[in-house]
Amino acid sequence: MPDDKLNKYHYLRKQANWENLWFYQKTVVLYQMTVVFCRRFFKPYGDRTVDQMVQAARSGKQNIVEGSADGVTSTAMESNLLNVARGSIRELKEDYLDYIRSHKLILWTNEHSRYRAMQEFCRTHNRIDDYEPFFERWSDEEMANAAVTLCCMVDTMMQTYQKKKEDEFVTEGGIKERMTAARKGYRTDLHKELEALRNENAVLRDRIDQLLQENATLRSQLK
Repeated sequence: MPDDKLNKYHYLRKQANWENLWFYQKTVVLYQMTVVFCRRFFKPYGDRTVDQMVQAARSGKQNIVEGSADGVTSTAMESNLLNVARGSIRELKEDYLDYIRSHKLILWTNEHSRYRAMQEFCRTHNRIDDYEPFFERWSDEEMANAAVTLCCMVDTMMQTYQKKKEDEFVTEGGIKERMTAARKGYRTDLHKELEALRNENAVLRDRIDQLLQENATLRSQLK
Protein backbone atom coordinates (compact mmCIF):
# COMPACT_ATOMS: atom_id res chain seq x y z
CA MET A 1 0.00 0.00 0.00
CA PRO A 2 1.46 3.44 -0.93
CA ASP A 3 2.90 5.60 1.85
CA ASP A 4 0.32 8.34 1.34
CA LYS A 5 -2.47 5.87 2.09
CA LEU A 6 -0.63 4.54 5.14
CA ASN A 7 -0.60 7.99 6.72
CA LYS A 8 -4.22 7.67 7.87
CA TYR A 9 -3.29 4.68 10.03
CA HIS A 10 -0.82 6.58 12.23
CA TYR A 11 -1.62 6.00 15.88
CA LEU A 12 0.70 8.54 17.55
CA ARG A 13 -1.08 11.64 18.77
CA LYS A 14 -0.03 14.99 17.40
CA GLN A 15 2.30 16.71 19.83
CA ALA A 16 0.89 19.85 21.37
CA ASN A 17 2.86 23.00 20.59
CA TRP A 18 3.34 24.00 24.20
CA GLU A 19 4.94 27.32 23.25
CA ASN A 20 1.54 28.47 21.97
CA LEU A 21 -0.29 27.47 25.16
CA TRP A 22 -1.18 30.57 27.12
CA PHE A 23 -0.67 28.92 30.47
CA TYR A 24 2.81 27.80 29.41
CA GLN A 25 3.67 31.35 28.35
CA LYS A 26 2.52 32.58 31.75
CA THR A 27 4.75 30.01 33.50
CA VAL A 28 7.72 31.41 31.57
CA VAL A 29 6.78 34.82 32.99
CA LEU A 30 6.42 33.35 36.48
CA TYR A 31 9.85 31.73 36.35
CA GLN A 32 11.66 34.87 35.21
CA MET A 33 9.64 37.02 37.63
CA THR A 34 10.51 34.72 40.53
CA VAL A 35 14.22 34.80 39.75
CA VAL A 36 14.18 38.61 39.80
CA PHE A 37 11.89 38.76 42.85
CA CYS A 38 14.22 36.53 44.87
CA ARG A 39 17.27 38.52 43.79
CA ARG A 40 15.69 41.82 44.77
CA PHE A 41 13.86 40.98 47.98
CA PHE A 42 15.69 38.08 49.64
CA LYS A 43 19.15 37.88 51.16
CA PRO A 44 21.79 36.79 48.63
CA TYR A 45 22.72 33.70 50.65
CA GLY A 46 21.32 31.47 53.35
CA ASP A 47 17.58 31.60 52.61
CA ARG A 48 16.21 28.25 51.48
CA THR A 49 12.99 29.93 50.34
CA VAL A 50 14.86 31.28 47.32
CA ASP A 51 15.78 27.81 46.06
CA GLN A 52 12.29 26.50 46.78
CA MET A 53 10.53 29.30 44.93
CA VAL A 54 12.82 29.24 41.90
CA GLN A 55 12.64 25.44 41.71
CA ALA A 56 8.83 25.47 41.99
CA ALA A 57 8.58 28.06 39.20
CA ARG A 58 10.96 26.06 37.01
CA SER A 59 9.16 22.78 37.73
CA GLY A 60 5.85 24.29 36.70
CA LYS A 61 7.27 25.37 33.37
CA GLN A 62 9.40 22.31 32.59
CA ASN A 63 6.76 19.70 33.41
CA ILE A 64 4.39 21.29 30.90
CA VAL A 65 7.08 20.83 28.24
CA GLU A 66 7.81 17.23 29.25
CA GLY A 67 4.13 16.39 29.56
CA SER A 68 3.36 17.73 26.09
CA ALA A 69 6.24 15.74 24.60
CA ASP A 70 5.33 12.49 26.40
CA GLY A 71 1.67 12.94 25.48
CA VAL A 72 2.46 11.72 21.95
CA THR A 73 2.61 8.16 23.27
CA SER A 74 1.24 8.22 26.81
CA THR A 75 -1.85 10.05 27.98
CA ALA A 76 -1.20 8.84 31.53
CA MET A 77 2.34 10.25 31.57
CA GLU A 78 1.13 13.56 30.16
CA SER A 79 -1.58 13.78 32.82
CA ASN A 80 0.87 12.96 35.61
CA LEU A 81 3.39 15.58 34.50
CA LEU A 82 0.72 18.25 34.09
CA ASN A 83 -0.47 17.45 37.61
CA VAL A 84 3.11 17.90 38.84
CA ALA A 85 3.24 21.24 37.04
CA ARG A 86 0.00 22.38 38.67
CA GLY A 87 1.26 21.26 42.05
CA SER A 88 4.45 23.27 41.60
CA ILE A 89 2.53 26.38 40.60
CA ARG A 90 0.28 26.03 43.64
CA GLU A 91 3.36 25.67 45.83
CA LEU A 92 4.80 28.82 44.27
CA LYS A 93 1.57 30.72 44.91
CA GLU A 94 1.69 29.70 48.57
CA ASP A 95 5.27 30.97 48.84
CA TYR A 96 4.22 34.36 47.50
CA LEU A 97 1.25 34.44 49.87
CA ASP A 98 3.58 33.59 52.77
CA TYR A 99 5.83 36.46 51.75
CA ILE A 100 2.89 38.89 51.67
CA ARG A 101 1.71 37.75 55.09
CA SER A 102 5.13 37.65 56.75
CA HIS A 103 6.09 41.10 55.46
CA LYS A 104 2.76 42.67 56.43
CA LEU A 105 1.94 43.56 52.83
CA ILE A 106 -1.53 43.90 51.34
CA LEU A 107 -3.06 41.03 49.37
CA TRP A 108 -5.03 42.69 46.61
CA THR A 109 -8.66 41.56 46.50
CA ASN A 110 -11.84 42.90 44.89
CA GLU A 111 -11.87 45.86 47.23
CA HIS A 112 -8.37 47.03 46.32
CA SER A 113 -8.23 49.97 43.90
CA ARG A 114 -5.67 48.25 41.65
CA TYR A 115 -7.10 44.74 41.73
CA ARG A 116 -9.18 44.91 38.53
CA ALA A 117 -6.43 46.56 36.51
CA MET A 118 -3.93 43.91 37.63
CA GLN A 119 -6.38 41.11 36.81
CA GLU A 120 -6.99 42.52 33.33
CA PHE A 121 -3.29 42.99 32.64
CA CYS A 122 -2.40 39.44 33.70
CA ARG A 123 -5.35 38.00 31.79
CA THR A 124 -4.52 39.69 28.49
CA HIS A 125 -0.72 39.51 28.61
CA ASN A 126 1.14 36.23 28.30
CA ARG A 127 4.59 37.00 26.94
CA ILE A 128 7.69 37.68 29.01
CA ASP A 129 8.29 40.86 26.99
CA ASP A 130 5.05 42.29 28.38
CA TYR A 131 6.23 41.94 31.98
CA GLU A 132 10.00 42.29 31.91
CA PRO A 133 10.03 46.12 31.83
CA PHE A 134 8.29 46.11 35.24
CA PHE A 135 10.52 43.60 37.01
CA GLU A 136 12.94 46.21 38.30
CA ARG A 137 10.27 48.86 38.90
CA TRP A 138 7.53 47.05 40.80
CA SER A 139 7.64 46.95 44.57
CA ASP A 140 7.62 43.62 46.34
CA GLU A 141 3.89 44.03 47.00
CA GLU A 142 3.13 44.73 43.35
CA MET A 143 5.30 41.87 42.16
CA ALA A 144 3.96 39.34 44.67
CA ASN A 145 0.34 40.17 43.89
CA ALA A 146 0.96 39.89 40.15
CA ALA A 147 2.63 36.51 40.72
CA VAL A 148 -0.27 35.23 42.86
CA THR A 149 -2.70 36.31 40.14
CA LEU A 150 -0.68 34.55 37.42
CA CYS A 151 -0.47 31.38 39.53
CA CYS A 152 -4.26 31.32 39.93
CA MET A 153 -4.80 31.87 36.21
CA VAL A 154 -2.32 29.17 35.22
CA ASP A 155 -3.97 26.67 37.56
CA THR A 156 -7.45 27.42 36.17
CA MET A 157 -6.30 27.28 32.55
CA MET A 158 -4.46 24.00 33.10
CA GLN A 159 -7.53 22.49 34.75
CA THR A 160 -9.57 23.33 31.63
CA TYR A 161 -6.83 21.97 29.37
CA GLN A 162 -6.65 18.70 31.30
CA LYS A 163 -10.43 18.29 31.08
CA LYS A 164 -10.13 18.60 27.31
CA LYS A 165 -7.39 15.96 27.30
CA GLU A 166 -9.56 13.65 29.40
CA ASP A 167 -12.41 14.00 26.90
CA GLU A 168 -10.00 13.18 24.05
CA PHE A 169 -8.88 10.05 25.89
CA VAL A 170 -12.49 8.91 26.34
CA THR A 171 -13.28 9.35 22.64
CA GLU A 172 -9.93 8.31 21.12
CA GLY A 173 -8.47 5.97 23.73
CA GLY A 174 -4.86 5.49 24.70
CA ILE A 175 -2.01 4.36 22.48
CA LYS A 176 -2.95 0.67 22.72
CA GLU A 177 -6.48 1.40 21.53
CA ARG A 178 -5.20 3.63 18.74
CA MET A 179 -2.67 0.99 17.65
CA THR A 180 -5.41 -1.65 17.57
CA ALA A 181 -7.75 0.66 15.64
CA ALA A 182 -5.01 1.52 13.17
CA ARG A 183 -4.16 -2.15 12.62
CA LYS A 184 -7.82 -3.13 12.20
CA GLY A 185 -8.41 -0.23 9.84
CA TYR A 186 -5.41 -1.25 7.76
CA ARG A 187 -6.52 -4.88 7.57
CA THR A 188 -10.09 -3.93 6.70
CA ASP A 189 -9.00 -1.62 3.90
CA LEU A 190 -6.48 -4.17 2.63
CA HIS A 191 -9.20 -6.83 2.56
CA LYS A 192 -11.47 -4.47 0.61
CA GLU A 193 -8.72 -3.77 -1.92
CA LEU A 194 -7.99 -7.49 -2.38
CA GLU A 195 -11.69 -8.22 -2.79
CA ALA A 196 -11.97 -5.46 -5.38
CA LEU A 197 -8.97 -6.89 -7.26
CA ARG A 198 -10.51 -10.40 -7.19
CA ASN A 199 -13.77 -9.05 -8.60
CA GLU A 200 -11.92 -7.11 -11.27
CA ASN A 201 -9.88 -10.20 -12.14
CA ALA A 202 -13.04 -12.29 -12.48
CA VAL A 203 -14.56 -9.70 -14.84
CA LEU A 204 -11.37 -9.68 -16.92
CA ARG A 205 -11.36 -13.49 -17.14
CA ASP A 206 -14.97 -13.47 -18.34
CA ARG A 207 -14.08 -10.85 -20.92
CA ILE A 208 -11.10 -12.87 -22.10
CA ASP A 209 -13.28 -15.99 -22.47
CA GLN A 210 -15.80 -13.93 -24.42
CA LEU A 211 -13.09 -12.60 -26.74
CA LEU A 212 -11.67 -16.08 -27.27
CA GLN A 213 -15.13 -17.35 -28.16
CA GLU A 214 -15.68 -14.47 -30.57
CA ASN A 215 -12.27 -15.13 -32.12
CA ALA A 216 -13.10 -18.82 -32.57
CA THR A 217 -16.42 -17.90 -34.24
CA LEU A 218 -14.68 -15.56 -36.67
CA ARG A 219 -12.12 -18.21 -37.57
CA SER A 220 -14.82 -20.75 -38.31
CA GLN A 221 -16.62 -18.26 -40.55
CA LEU A 222 -13.44 -17.60 -42.55
CA LYS A 223 -12.90 -21.24 -43.43
